[in-house]
Amino acid sequence: MAQAPPPLDAEELARSALVRDRVAAAADSAGFVPFDRFMEIALYGRDVGFYARARSPLGTEGEFYTAAHVTPLFARTIAERLRATRRALGNPSPFRIVELGPGDGRLAREVVSALADEPPGIEYVLVDRAAARADESERRTRSEGGTIPTRRSASLADVGPFTGAVLANEFLDAQPARRLRRQAGTWREVGVRVTGSGLEWADSEMVRAVPGDPAPSAEGPELTMEFSPAAEGAVREIADHLDAGVAILIDFGLTEPELFRAHPTGTLAAVRGHRFLADPLAAPGTADLSTFVDFTRIRGSAQRSGLVELAFRSQAEALGAWGFPALRDGAVAATTSPEEKVRLQMAVKNLLFGFERFHALELAPPGSAATLGGLR
Repeated sequence: MAQAPPPLDAEELARSALVRDRVAAAADSAGFVPFDRFMEIALYGRDVGFYARARSPLGTEGEFYTAAHVTPLFARTIAERLRATRRALGNPSPFRIVELGPGDGRLAREVVSALADEPPGIEYVLVDRAAARADESERRTRSEGGTIPTRRSASLADVGPFTGAVLANEFLDAQPARRLRRQAGTWREVGVRVTGSGLEWADSEMVRAVPGDPAPSAEGPELTMEFSPAAEGAVREIADHLDAGVAILIDFGLTEPELFRAHPTGTLAAVRGHRFLADPLAAPGTADLSTFVDFTRIRGSAQRSGLVELAFRSQAEALGAWGFPALRDGAVAATTSPEEKVRLQMAVKNLLFGFERFHALELAPPGSAATLGGLR
């Protein structure tokens, strides 16, 4: 059940008012704004969006945390997958690791640290369009003081063609999503309407086609469908720029049939201060917005873009295949007190069982697929 939101201070209230003003400016003549446009402004609006804030939204002091915050073993396990990928490709140099949406840089810092003993030639690129988050992730990663150079980029396109890996942890779910509602034999575009008192839910006739796979039949029971053209576009961009190597996309989500069956009213969630909010439209710009990833559409976009699927499995299964058990056992053996051992065991339990709806999708260009397929 959604809990009462934490109180907002004057700065947050002012930010929210600016977000509403921008939403109003984007509205059509009827005051309607499609949900993906609203989500774009609320999360990424320049100087006002949730991710544009100077204060970090991640970690125990922020609004939410990721697997990288639970235990460093998460990042170290991913580092082992990247190490194995590079070796399978013949230790190419340069080998570029491009992380999409690095957040506060926690994952990047641990991966860079874990790969510090690798032969020279690795470069880590942080891609984040939110300047505040790019600054934060760059500071944290460089503070490691390792031998792997780190730089930032505003987009994957700016990185150019490369050999290496794309890493995206909880990136796809934060991409602006469209919401469609099937009702009375027709699909309607869900969005918001600007009123004198704020924002309210509204719907409109669909004027944009559904890209890629078509929407299910309009005939049937009432259903809310959520998908992100921006996330599917990111997959196409990966295909355009990753010449050789692997793309690892980790996120919470389900296949489309599973989503429709388990969440017929949708999965939209708003989180502030580690609490789910009852009204995602309240105080926009002060809470994280996300939807479950429709992995059917993401995988379809990858296939149409020419990428080969190496594996699609739960996060726990992927970690197990990448070497987590050995890393866990080594970490437990290295503990120096019973208290430290208990804390580590609790973190491991959280990582393996607290992220049960997270999946890992591994993709590769055709030229790398045969070589990397044996690493499963």
